[in-house]
Amino acid sequence: MKISVDIRPIKAIETHAVRHPVLRQGRPKSDCVFEGDERESSLHFGAFRRNALIGVCSAYQRQHHLLNGKKSFQVRGVAVLPIAQGHGIGKALMKTIEQKLIEIKCDVIWLNARENALFLYKRLNYLPLGEPFHIDKIGVHHCVYKILENA
Repeated sequence: MKISVDIRPIKAIETHAVRHPVLRQGRPKSDCVFEGDERESSLHFGAFRRNALIGVCSAYQRQHHLLNGKKSFQVRGVAVLPIAQGHGIGKALMKTIEQKLIEIKCDVIWLNARENALFLYKRLNYLPLGEPFHIDKIGVHHCVYKILENA
């Protein structure tokens, strides 16, 4: 069952409230700071339910070595609090960030998906790029990408 959320831009530091318990639980809060968080070109969105932040995602202008010649953004830190998972919030966050990237003339969006989240990106028509790989202390990831409408 989908729940209604308000998705709006937030500051990088605000993402930590969801990044930490979902993506970096048991690790120092400093692990929630991602390279590029404070760049002017970086985007951060939060999903709010009754003014409570329950989901986040970020995007960074960054080339992937296999996607040469295209204006690319990498999505990172897609996270939804456990109590709100399974209600379409991750999908809504991704659709919002895709729309914003289309508006700023981004050609391709890519990300490193955790194995347990790969189903979400497949449903959103992301394609595999390269072989699965392991990130220390986090687990197996799959790089996926999507050519955006304006490309």
